[in-house]
Amino acid sequence: MAFDADDEILQDFLVEAGEILEKLSEQLVDLERNPDDSDLLNAIFRGFHTVKGGAGFLQLEALVNCCHSAENVFDILRNHKRKVDSELMDVVLETLDHVNAMFDQVRNGESLTPAPDELIASLDAFAEPAGEAPSREDAPTGAPQSAEDGGDITDEEFEQLLDALQDGSAAPDSPATAADPVQAEPAAGGGSGDDDITDDEFEALLDQLHGKGQFAGAVAADEPAPAADTNAAASTSESAAAGDDLITDDEFEKLLDELHGKGGAPTAAGTGETEKPAEEPAKAKPAAPKSEPKKPESKPAASAAPAPARDASPVAETTVRVDTKRLDDIMNMVGELVLVRNRLQRLGASSEDEHMHKAVSNLDVVTTDLQAAVMQTRMQPIKKVFGRFPRVVRDLARSLKKEVNLVMHGEDTDLDKNLVEALSDPLVHLVRNSVDHGIEAPDVREKAGKPRQGTVTLSAEQEGDHILLAIEDDGAGMDPDVLRRKAVEKGIYEQDAADRLTDNECFNLIFSAGFSTKEQISDVSGRGVGMDVVKTKIGQLNGQISIVSELGKGSRIIIKVPLTLAIMPTLMIMLGDQSFALPLVNVVEIFHLDLTKTNIVDGRECIVVRDKVFPLFHIKRWLVGKGQGQEEPTNAHVVIVAMGTKQVGFVVDQLVGQEEVVIKPLGRALQGTPGMAGATITGDGRIALIIDVPSLLQHYS
Repeated sequence: MAFDADDEILQDFLVEAGEILEKLSEQLVDLERNPDDSDLLNAIFRGFHTVKGGAGFLQLEALVNCCHSAENVFDILRNHKRKVDSELMDVVLETLDHVNAMFDQVRNGESLTPAPDELIASLDAFAEPAGEAPSREDAPTGAPQSAEDGGDITDEEFEQLLDALQDGSAAPDSPATAADPVQAEPAAGGGSGDDDITDDEFEALLDQLHGKGQFAGAVAADEPAPAADTNAAASTSESAAAGDDLITDDEFEKLLDELHGKGGAPTAAGTGETEKPAEEPAKAKPAAPKSEPKKPESKPAASAAPAPARDASPVAETTVRVDTKRLDDIMNMVGELVLVRNRLQRLGASSEDEHMHKAVSNLDVVTTDLQAAVMQTRMQPIKKVFGRFPRVVRDLARSLKKEVNLVMHGEDTDLDKNLVEALSDPLVHLVRNSVDHGIEAPDVREKAGKPRQGTVTLSAEQEGDHILLAIEDDGAGMDPDVLRRKAVEKGIYEQDAADRLTDNECFNLIFSAGFSTKEQISDVSGRGVGMDVVKTKIGQLNGQISIVSELGKGSRIIIKVPLTLAIMPTLMIMLGDQSFALPLVNVVEIFHLDLTKTNIVDGRECIVVRDKVFPLFHIKRWLVGKGQGQEEPTNAHVVIVAMGTKQVGFVVDQLVGQEEVVIKPLGRALQGTPGMAGATITGDGRIALIIDVPSLLQHYS
């Protein structure tokens, strides 16, 4: 493994190949549903080809071999010599898993673990036509079939075409032509022979035969080739001009073509279309030492030919790759600026200086705009998470022998990069849960009058400063009575308490640790761990999760998370002399209460608001404590906070108001304090602790 190459080139490969491999997983699953989509076949072929080219340049032989075998399979598929089926896709997806594993090893600087020989053998078997594979001797000498179908020809067909051209021009009374490299080269090597073709013309002919079609005019004028072969070249040129599968829009690919043109192909055999022009001259012109150094010059000439419109403005001129740590540092500095802005606003409010008010107002506008711009640079589309789910659903459905269709909406919804990474595992749990628990077996669905194929819908949308994610299925739904019975069996509730649970409260039981409705434990589910992890993770992101379900019709799980974790809107409250911040996402309602009008239900103090009963908690007793001889107030403010579908009331001494705060981690001595998510500096310069509502209730109540 050659990691002594330029580190910048290695990093470019990691970025480019990483993006391609992310797309490949989704494209392969999509191909199984649309096996006749030629654009998709060509895109997958180019994906494997590009990764192979970059790996070859870095001399990652194991990765090259794996991608090359996969590339051969899709060359056969796009030339309509084999059909896409589930068995083939199983092998290709397993290959992609090994490619991803090797890619991770490259990223970590580890030695590559080659794909199993059995897997490569399976790929090579699928790389043969579905019928009996034709031998090289039986192959036609005219225009190759693959050139008509996709604009590319195989190595064997290319060599046969060259042989045919040489045979056609080797007659005793025929002059040496451009199609006869064996006759043309001795004169070129001796320095005489003004009638011989140049290296550029020879490369142009090869490019034309290869299917690029960029030199059709020049070669047509200069080459008196036999009629049959001229027609073949014209056919090849026309199919290439269609532009369906030309690999000319990637600057990195052009660089690889140029380098491989020097004879530095990563494998001994032909490794793809871009290497063929360089390999064939090397075989056909062994006696031309002077022409060899000129070869690379012809490659840029080819790439400089008229390109498709999409190449007019290279992406490299308009985008810059920035290390995420640098963005985090900028975000931290903007956070500090927000704190200074809050402080100046508080000072400006107490000043009567008009100029001070104007300056603080301008600072507020600029800081808000800067904060929004920096946050935008950290935003990523949630498609980076959604992209893995077609493969997850496909594999799980096959293992469970179910028919499931995944539908995704709102993939372009942007949210903070840290949230994109943090939401990945919870969403995987929820999607797997929908396929395993929600969607019924095809026969069961058919008996219930449903289509055999179930549908799982994954959607995302922005709502104010929050993102709403929904996972919905049209499966069996949840039975509240079964959940109540399981809760009693697990010892979570007594029978009478379980009977009083509402349907929504029963649905939320699935988030309890160790709770599962599965009768048998499998490698997919049944241990009651996944959903508990989901709820904990969403809580750590200051989010909420809720469930709506209807028996026989399906379930819908809704997740609400903030757009960013760096700056949080909060409600500032006072408990005694200490400031605290409640995340605004948890706050539902605020009102003033006469504490003498409370009720006791099941031994717990409660209040009734608009015929709804809310448990009441004096959080001052938990967080500040009660002084000796201090009397309980008779009036207080109550903040109703929500966690999923559960709502409770917090009694507070004073309401300060809404304020955006920058979350700072607690010091080492305070890390892990129950109920505390972090700390911040308020507008008046004091330190306020940020309350983690789920953790607070779990620990103290």
